[in-house]
This record gives sequence, structure tokens and C-alpha cells, in this order.
Amino acid sequence: MLQIKQLQHLNNQMAVVIQKDTKILIQGFTGKMGTFHADEMIKYGSNIVGGVTPGKGGQKHLDRPVFNTVKDAVKHTGATASILFVPPAFAADSAMEAADAGIKTCVAIVDGIPSHDMIRIKRYMRRYSRKEKMTLVGPNCAGIISPGKSMLGIMPGHIYQEGRVGIISRSGTLGYEAAQQLKNLNIGVSTSVGIGGDPINGSSFRDIIEKFETDDETDLILMIGEIGGPQEVAAGEFAKENMKKPVIAYIAGLTAPKGKRMGHAGAIVSAGGESAAEKVEILKESGITIAKNPSVIGETVSSVLKNLG
Repeated sequence: MLQIKQLQHLNNQMAVVIQKDTKILIQGFTGKMGTFHADEMIKYGSNIVGGVTPGKGGQKHLDRPVFNTVKDAVKHTGATASILFVPPAFAADSAMEAADAGIKTCVAIVDGIPSHDMIRIKRYMRRYSRKEKMTLVGPNCAGIISPGKSMLGIMPGHIYQEGRVGIISRSGTLGYEAAQQLKNLNIGVSTSVGIGGDPINGSSFRDIIEKFETDDETDLILMIGEIGGPQEVAAGEFAKENMKKPVIAYIAGLTAPKGKRMGHAGAIVSAGGESAAEKVEILKESGITIAKNPSVIGETVSSVLKNLG
């Protein structure tokens, strides 16, 4: 009986990417943004065990230790996740330092990382086996939240209700809108992952929906995409061939003209199959339910959940 209760306790803490007890480091800990968002994550209940600011090792900040390097921080705290609040020019080196130190999940909130730096990170990560490779989320993203468990990001935690819908979004704002609509309908979220809107990012829709497919706490996946790039279509093709859980998608930018960038650096139609209308048709063919506009995302999720029984 004790073993059953222990297993149930562990299951209650499990989530996609991050868990309730995940030990988190803040890279760029003592800066203005690092301080503000670290404090918000601590208030939410995230297990922040320390941070990294070169040259300030040995100090205390927000009642937590500061280290000069990620390797030293991991050695003393056992951290397995980190979040970057560093200038764009230093983001690539910070992410690679995290990977070398044994960090398993790294979120890059920072906007403006040059594309060639993201290519450099991706090439660098090839040295690791699939099992050892760090999951990089972002850049230019809201991060990750598992409601009631942990937040590794900058989203407003109060709009997320605990539940069984997994959210993946390129847009932080649309991710927030979806979470609020679901909460208004008393529908909760298992984990929400903001993958970012840059042309080259650390994790794709396909990467994350694959994790949701094997997550016991997720019954349905909501994918919020936009014009530009092949990611949504690639995720749809994967879902069609490999997934049993239902997937709902909303694609922003139905009225965007070709060649016009819409907000994100990656939100520009430059090739066939990258417009919102084309993506919607391809996703429909893959068996994915489409939310026609952002105002009905919650209603669409509710309808599919009711059909699941």
C-alpha cells in the first residue's frame, strides 16, 4: 500500500519537460530581468536553487547562492534546468555552457539572438547523444509552465489552471489567450510550452508534441502556429502517422500577404506551404481539428474534449 501511495505521489508531480521538484538555475541571475523573473518564479513555487553571474560567485541573491559558472552551480546544487536572462550576444555561449555542465532543459527567453548563433548552438549539440542532449526551448519565447507544479518562464502564472490539455505556441500572447479561454471554461492545462517565433529555434512543434503523446497527464494537444516556416506542417505529418491523442491547431495570419513579416522574425511567407491558409488545409488532411479564429480556441478544445467522453 505504501509503494502504491509513493507511486501516486510521484505521478502527481510528473509533467512534460519540467516537474514540481526540478532544480532550476537562473543564468544572468543578478541582472534586472533575471532578478525580476526569478522572484516571480519563486513566488509561483518553482524550485530555484541558485544562479550564475560571472564575477559574482560566492554572493547571495534572493537568498540563493550565486556562482561564476554553470558547471560550478550544477556541482553544488544538482540543478537540471536553467533559464537565460543574458544579452543576445552572450546567449549562444550561455546555452552551450549549460549543455556542457549537464543541464537537461534550458529556456532561452532572450529576443534578438542572431540566426548564425542559433545554427552554431545546433551544430554544437550534435556532439551529444539523443539521451544526453539538452532540450533547448526558445529563443524569443515565454518559456514553460506546468500549472501547480513549476514555471520556467515569464508567463502570468495565475491564468493557467491545472488540467490535461497540453499547449505548444510560437506566440506568447496567443498562448496566454488560449490559457485564459480554457480557464474561463474550467479546462486546465498539463503543460504549456512556448517554443518562440524565431526562424531557427531550439525545439520544434514536432519535438514537443512527441513528448505530449507519451505524457500520462495530457489528453489533448493544442498547437498555436502562424505563417512562415514548415514546423506546423511537419508536426501535422508526425501526428497523422504516430499520434493517438487528438490535436487542435490555430494558425495565425490568414490575411497576411506573401513576403510581409507579421511580428515574429520567422512569421513571413517566403515559400509554398507557408501561408496560414495552406497550413490549415494540410493540417486538416492530417486529421487535425482547426480553430477558425483566436476567439474560438477554447470552444474548439471544449468540443473535442466532450467527444472524448
